[in-house]
Amino acid sequence: MSRLNAIAPENAEGKSKEMLETVGRKLGMVPNMMRTMANSPAVLEGYLSLSGALGHGKLSAKVREQIALAVAQANGCDYCLAAHSAVGKMVGLTSDQIGDSRNGRSIDPATDSLLRFARQIVETRGQVSDADVQAVRDAGFDEGAIAEVIAGVALDIFTNYFNIVADTEVDFPRASSL
Repeated sequence: MSRLNAIAPENAEGKSKEMLETVGRKLGMVPNMMRTMANSPAVLEGYLSLSGALGHGKLSAKVREQIALAVAQANGCDYCLAAHSAVGKMVGLTSDQIGDSRNGRSIDPATDSLLRFARQIVETRGQVSDADVQAVRDAGFDEGAIAEVIAGVALDIFTNYFNIVADTEVDFPRASSL
């Protein structure tokens, strides 16, 4: 049983109702995480705004999902592992890529550098070394891409912690065990 109530879109009011209806039109469903975030329109709006902004950034949808999988695995968030495994498949990740991403690695050297960096951010709580940042630069990424990895990790930590604390009911197929 969830610790926070998920609001049915038809029972939402005001700004929360508008945002949930927009999500429903866009995704064809309203995930429980967003329904739960709708208890505070500010929380839902913040999530949707940062997520939407990063969707227009330098990092591809595949890489963003791979980072989200690495962070969710590091934080033990079952909801996010399920959601990002499902979305990862929708953006073209294979089962092997999903598994590798959860372990913070990729067979593609450039993606591998980003995933290792993302995991390092999580594991050190942002206290990465100069060498960690340089490794991403050496893999061919500029400061904009590095900034987007940091923002993506922050967004993923937010959703991980939100879902863990709320004990959000998983409404995606459960992620397989590693």
